[in-house]
Amino acid sequence: MTADKKKSGMISHGIASQNRKARFDYTIKETVEAGLVLKGPEVKSLRLGRATLTEAYAAERDGEVWMFNCYIPEYQGGVLSRFEPRAPRKLLLHHKQISKLLGEVKKSGYTLVPLDIHFNERGVAKVLIGVGEGRKNVDKRHAIAARDWQRDKARLLRGRG
Repeated sequence: MTADKKKSGMISHGIASQNRKARFDYTIKETVEAGLVLKGPEVKSLRLGRATLTEAYAAERDGEVWMFNCYIPEYQGGVLSRFEPRAPRKLLLHHKQISKLLGEVKKSGYTLVPLDIHFNERGVAKVLIGVGEGRKNVDKRHAIAARDWQRDKARLLRGRG
């Protein structure tokens, strides 16, 4: 990575966008890493870390898995090609992975939730898809209580040692 990219805040590898609320709203059973079909300006916008995944979800369309409602704003770097910020984006998965994921969604009523968009070591954009079951408000309160107890317990043990 050159000095220009370090100064401009471009991400060469690491997390570009994260859906932090997904792990609170859903109990994630398993995760799958999928490729993402993007255009050039979309990748540039992702490298700036400007995507939003809070309302995004993945679903099946014509036997393929697509990500819907993911917001990637237009790149403002003088690029002439425009794109729809909330356009459906195709996820790249093996056929066995697709059939397994769609089988769990149909059989058990799970949901496919995008957890984050990141760049791997080679600089390729990937999406971490979680197979999750929606939590009820009671479950969310239990999760908050358990998280608070773990934090307090760690604080107490840290004070003794």
